[in-house]
Amino acid sequence: MLINFSQRRRKTKAKRVSEAQIVAILKQQQTGLTVAQIIRQHGISEVTFYNWKSKYGSMQVADLKRLKDLEEDNGRIKKMYAELSLENEVIKEAFQKSGMTC
Repeated sequence: MLINFSQRRRKTKAKRVSEAQIVAILKQQQTGLTVAQIIRQHGISEVTFYNWKSKYGSMQVADLKRLKDLEEDNGRIKKMYAELSLENEVIKEAFQKSGMTC
């Protein structure tokens, strides 16, 4: 039986792990477990572990909440800026078509 690439990918698709779970996994190393034990226990690769460590290594769960809130605020502000920029361009074009200058 042949398995096409898309079916194979579905089988190996990574499971989602929350940031709080990632922090808890990384803290296991501080308790004395080796990286090999941790990655075997959680079914992750060594590369994934070290990527998480570089991103979340010094964070606590409270820091993650603050980071998530800041990212949401940043997204909201970027959206507002994009909308205002578009509105500004429309107004400029309207003034140019009417012969008025800004």
